[in-house]
Amino acid sequence: MDTAAVVDIAREALWVTLLVSAPLLGVALVIGLLVGVVQAATSINEATLSFIPKLIAMALAIVIFGNWQLSVLEDFIRAVFHRIPALFS
Repeated sequence: MDTAAVVDIAREALWVTLLVSAPLLGVALVIGLLVGVVQAATSINEATLSFIPKLIAMALAIVIFGNWQLSVLEDFIRAVFHRIPALFS
């Protein structure tokens, strides 16, 4: 097994991880900031107040981006499986 091939697969795995997690992390960041601003403006310091909007937004983001995320992961796994014979030859 070549070291360059392993590094290439690891690099692609990190890129796929970044691509798949970015929409969900972005939604959580935006909702967290909006709820934080509303809490600061209204002086409501309830910890559970930020949980429900984030939960709803994350569920909606999974519904919207889930199909795309699964297709990206599927493409990556297929590419890795197609590389297996070449890695051990």
